[in-house]
Amino acid sequence: MNNSSNQLLSTNRRHFLRNSSAGVGAMALASLLGTTSKAGEASAKSIQANLPHFAPKAKRVIYLFQSGGPAQLDLFDYKPLLNKMHGENLPATVRGEQRLTGMSAHQSSLPLAGSKYKFKQYGESGAWLSELLPHHQKIVDDVCFIRSLHTEAINHDPAITMFQTGSQIAGRPSFGSWLSYGLGSENSELPAFIVLATSGKSGQPLYSRLWGSGFLDSRYQGVRFRSGKDAVFYLSNPDGVCQSRRRAQLDSIADLNRLQLKRELDPEIESRIAQYEMAFSMQTSVPEVTDLSDEPDSTFELYGEDARIPGTFAANCLMARRMAERDVRFVQLYHQGWDQHNDLPKGITTQAKETDQASAALIQDLKQRGMLDDTLVIWGGEFGRTSYCQGVMTADNYGRDHHPRCFTSWVAGGGVKPGITIGKTDEFGYNNVEDPVHVHDFNATMLHLLGIDHEQLTYKYQGRRFRLTDVHGEIVDKILI
Repeated sequence: MNNSSNQLLSTNRRHFLRNSSAGVGAMALASLLGTTSKAGEASAKSIQANLPHFAPKAKRVIYLFQSGGPAQLDLFDYKPLLNKMHGENLPATVRGEQRLTGMSAHQSSLPLAGSKYKFKQYGESGAWLSELLPHHQKIVDDVCFIRSLHTEAINHDPAITMFQTGSQIAGRPSFGSWLSYGLGSENSELPAFIVLATSGKSGQPLYSRLWGSGFLDSRYQGVRFRSGKDAVFYLSNPDGVCQSRRRAQLDSIADLNRLQLKRELDPEIESRIAQYEMAFSMQTSVPEVTDLSDEPDSTFELYGEDARIPGTFAANCLMARRMAERDVRFVQLYHQGWDQHNDLPKGITTQAKETDQASAALIQDLKQRGMLDDTLVIWGGEFGRTSYCQGVMTADNYGRDHHPRCFTSWVAGGGVKPGITIGKTDEFGYNNVEDPVHVHDFNATMLHLLGIDHEQLTYKYQGRRFRLTDVHGEIVDKILI
């Protein structure tokens, strides 16, 4: 057997597809890669070239996500009838055929639980707040309360995934990834999408897929910053490696990656090159943005002394402001611990103490720096909590189950009409009766404030065009300036 025959026999399918420049294999490969490489990267460039679709009110987003489902009836949505009927059973006509979670579906009764906290109206807007939120009293005329949010998801994982990605099923791009893909970055030395989670909190787990890029290129995923010496894992140079040596190493790796890219045509290789370069820039930018030593004492008086402790919600709110100053497109905060099925008074008091001052301070701080006008701030969780008690109710203790039918969030800045409350729930706090706002409506409106037509920000994947709002979503005009 001659050398030509040996060479032919040793050529396997992988070699054939790699080396062929024509024929069925090459065409099939080109077609396959075209959906990711050409359609993906060309689509991103085309999308970014045509965005925003209209003049944006907001340039950036700070999302204060309260994981677990804050009890709106003990914070924002005042219902005196619940106190009057405390202990009586929820009328069957109010609940109708709505499903319950498995945690309260088998209770012999569903006794109404009035809030033990006092409510008052504040500001020129007359917004209702409970005594748990004394610092929120200072910002009621700067924010818009939406008391009629609703969703289909009744359990934490699908509900959080729904808010963050527009689908109860995991695997789609997150809100921040869509913005990074559509609008790009305004800072070449920091990621466009950064995630901060309060340290030491427990409750429902936080998965990295909540800030993942799904089927978008991996360069659009969120980058998690942690408290401690190294905000980003493996960012610092190892002992004995200087900056010039690291630069030379990255240049050599980039050369090798470009050779592989030419051979494999895999767009993720381009992303890898870009991410190495970003990491190199972050070696300087991350220590600078996370160093709070240049903040005056007045800042910590505003945010609270907890802001001096890395990893607290207060410190993360301050960090978010610093990132916004540096034009980070999307800063996502997570604060766990709002899942109060029982012993609610103790749990919610702790949660409010940890978040109230810093949340209000962020609005005040952005406003005094002239940044609130073009920074969109969102506060809220994945659903609300029931007006009836879950488990045993005593004279001074109760719990609340998950309630997706109506709940409260607030938004501020970035083109949102300040000092208003939209939406209304029934006297039991169980159903929406005025201006219901679905999760898709909410996300569509947030994109609108950023100058994006939610129906036009799409990505074709597996033969279908996906978007953050799926095939739904209506703009909530009442909250727009």
